Order: sequence, then C-alpha cells, then structure tokens
Amino acid sequence: MNVWRRLLLAVVCGVAVASVYAAQPALEVMGRDLGVPAELTGWIVATGQFGYLVGLLLLVPLGDVVANRRRLIAGHLAISAVGMLLTASASAAWMAFAGLAAAGLFAVVVQTTVAYAASVSLPAERGRNIGVVTSGVVVGILGARVVTGALAEVWGWRSIYAVLAVLSLGLAALVLAVLPPEEHPNRTAGYGQAVVSLKELFTERLFLTRGLIAFFLFASFGTLWSGLSLPLAGSPWQLSESQIGLFGLVGLAGVLGAARAGRWADAGRAVPVTGLALTLLILSWAAIAQLPWTLWLLIVGIVALDFAAQAVHVSNQHLLTTAHPDRTSSVIGGYMVFYSLGSALGAAATTALFTTYGWAGSSLLGAGFAACALVVWATNRRLPLGSTNLRSEETGTRQAREETQETDQAGQVINNL
Repeated sequence: MNVWRRLLLAVVCGVAVASVYAAQPALEVMGRDLGVPAELTGWIVATGQFGYLVGLLLLVPLGDVVANRRRLIAGHLAISAVGMLLTASASAAWMAFAGLAAAGLFAVVVQTTVAYAASVSLPAERGRNIGVVTSGVVVGILGARVVTGALAEVWGWRSIYAVLAVLSLGLAALVLAVLPPEEHPNRTAGYGQAVVSLKELFTERLFLTRGLIAFFLFASFGTLWSGLSLPLAGSPWQLSESQIGLFGLVGLAGVLGAARAGRWADAGRAVPVTGLALTLLILSWAAIAQLPWTLWLLIVGIVALDFAAQAVHVSNQHLLTTAHPDRTSSVIGGYMVFYSLGSALGAAATTALFTTYGWAGSSLLGAGFAACALVVWATNRRLPLGSTNLRSEETGTRQAREETQETDQAGQVINNL
C-alpha cells in the first residue's frame, strides 16, 4: 500500500470519528439554538456515541461477511453524510438527534477501514499501515475540536456538519476510485454467526477486565471533553468556540506523547503500565479541577489525562489482540462497546453535574471514574489466574514477552549472518 492510500484511509477514520465528537466545542451554542435544556446538552454528544455502540454490535460484523470491504466503506460514509446533513438542517432538537444517531451508527466505518488496511497489506508492512490508519482516529477526536470550533464561530455550528457531510461524500467517491479490491477475501461466516460469536468474549476474564477498565477510562475522558466547553464559555473566561477548540491541540500533545506505550506493551509491561497510567489519570483531575482559577494547570492536567488514557487504551488493545490473534476484528469491536458506553456516560453525566455543582462536581466525577478503573485493575491483579475460559491478563503478557524474545532472537541470527 502506497503512502497516498494510507493517507486516504487515515482521513476516512478521522472524518468518521469527528462526526461523533464535533459538537463538543460548540455544545453550549447548539443546545441554546435547538432548545435543549442546559442539563441535557451532554446528550448531543452521547446520542452519537450510543449510535456508535449499536453500530459496533450490528454493523462491524458485516466486515467479516461482505466480500468487498471497499464498497462497504463507501456505503457507510455516504449514509453517515445523510445523517450529518439532517443535523445541519435540523429545525427541531429531535431532527438533530436523529441525524447525530445515524452519523454515529455509521461512524463504525473506522473498524471496517482498519480491517481493510490489514487485509490488503503485505505481512512485513501490516503493522506500519495499521498504525498510520489508526492515527487518523486520534487526529479526528482531538484535532476536530480545533477545526469545528473555528467553523462554529465563523459560520455557525450547522456549518460543522455540512462540511463533514461534504467530506464524507467526497471520501466515499475516492475510496471507490482509488482503493484496490481485496485480492483474496476470506468471508466464510454468515452475518448471524459473526454477531453471535461476540458473546463468547464476555465469558473471558481478560476481555471483561480490560473492557471494564476501558468503560471507566473513557467515562473519565468523556467527562472532561464533553463538559470542558461549559466552564470555558462562562465566567470568568468567556472563551469563544474557536478558542475552546484549541484545547484539542493540548490533548493531542498528550496522546502523541503516549506513543511509546506500544513499545512498553511489546516488551511485556502492559499490565504495570496500566496501573501507573490510571494513577496518573486520577492525579490529572487535581490539576483540571483548578479551571475556575487558572488555565495553566488545566493545560497540564489535560496533557496528563490524555497521555494516561492513550497509554491504557494501547495496553488494552495489545493484550486483547495478543490473546486473540485469530479474531482481532471481533475482539476490538467488542472492546469498543465498553469504550462507547463509557464515553456516553461521561458526556451525559458531566453536563448534569456541572449545572448543579459546577466544575468541582464534574472534576470529582471524572476522578471517581478513574478511581473505579484503578480498582478494577488492582482487584484483577489479586485474583487467582482462573480457568481456561477465564483467561487472565498474564496470558497476553506472557505471549507478548515470548513474541518479543522470538523477534530478538531472529534479529540476532540475521546479524550473525
């Protein structure tokens, strides 16, 4: 796969995930325009996330059934564009929510895109291609805040969804015109079988533990990013949508700084890294809570929070894919259910608490979610290894360490030659 095709797939992921998070910098003005009560504005973001959750369960399995993933990607992008156009033209709150739900539902094109990238890659470059493509997700979540904040300030919040709809339609056309079909698609399972097979994962201790950690992790993440615009737009800061959007760049710095987490996981240190990162996540809220008095400590807290969240997220996915090398798409799809539920909970709860208790209430909520994630991690560490069907974290860690040792030995042989 050449660099332009990798870039195209990364942009597909970025635009798709941006449709779910685009409202965050303009949450206050969207709620006011649509007549949504202040304590319920978090549902503007949560609606798209719940749509994404449904898509993970019902649409992601199509990637293991449909022979032509390229057409599936284009179709999802086109339908997502219809949802965003409905939101952009909404004259009532229910229309906007319907459009957001549709856009979120088909934002799972991200998972199909990553699966496509893996299937058309040579074995020697598969990891590199997947890494580039998934980087679009990070840029979409955090970088979109900068762009959408500026659009909302200059042309209004509706312009955000109009632009995203046009981009999605253009990308759908490019995907069909530029990307090659998969040469040897392997689609042996039926749709019903692919969906039902997901339930097997929920009997495994490793999956449940890492899923619960992700649930609380992204509830804490969503508490910050879905609620941040409310205190920044109010007294004493009175920041504009574009200024609020700039905080996405701060978060992006934290996420990119956690890139080394993948190497730590490769070295078999995913479990201890998770504990340390979750501790940092709790501490980050002490700085974030100072928002009413200083923005500098807020910036420090945002960098720490996003660094910790990405480190845990990478560790989770590494352990799960190592334990399930034959079904990585299904295990990541199932894992992302916890991610979506947690993000939606954080988005809905933070605005309700902020209305009653201010930013102090939201900060305690975010720290509480982080503490719950740490408790899950610590409790699992103290439990016995369990039976085969309740596979523990030690399985993934041991396999990762063995793979690293095999790679090192192969490298030594090559050097000796």
